[in-house]
Amino acid sequence: MSKKPANPADADGDVLEKLFSDVTPLPAHGRVLHPVERRTPAPQPRPHDERAPLTDSLSDHITSDIGTDSGDPLVYMRNGLSPQTLRKLRRGHWVIDAELDLHGHTTIEARESLVQFLTGCLGRGARCVRIIHGRGLRSKNSAPVLKTKVANWLIQRNEVLAFCQARQGDGGAGAVMVLLKADAEKRD
Repeated sequence: MSKKPANPADADGDVLEKLFSDVTPLPAHGRVLHPVERRTPAPQPRPHDERAPLTDSLSDHITSDIGTDSGDPLVYMRNGLSPQTLRKLRRGHWVIDAELDLHGHTTIEARESLVQFLTGCLGRGARCVRIIHGRGLRSKNSAPVLKTKVANWLIQRNEVLAFCQARQGDGGAGAVMVLLKADAEKRD
């Protein structure tokens, strides 16, 4: 019967000593090895994390009657704007500077895409944009899901002055034309 050492670590040391007994050390290389400075990692925000507060701030609660329940065309205009502004938007007075197609997006994906799209449009100075939300023909009950949500999200954004259902040639009931604040109006 073999004797067990009082400290198990001593047994490990003896085993290692036996294993490495015939090993010869490498010759000195003459270089100085500096100690590696270990820094504590700092968390870096991911693009998704930066957009989260903006996206989360958009509520799905319907705040006003904009024609989504009755099947009427979507129409919205901020207080203080001339009715001519909405008339011009309906008639296609402004050139469409950008377009976002939300076909096939879930509600969460659509909300994130909308926030990212509007932020990008403001950065580029876009004035009039088209957002295609679809007619809901492939959704449950063939009812448009994103139409109401997109309209509600747009109302909550300060840079949106007005929006209306697109003309038939621009998407009709499956799209909305959005008028954004101009550079001078953004400074207010």
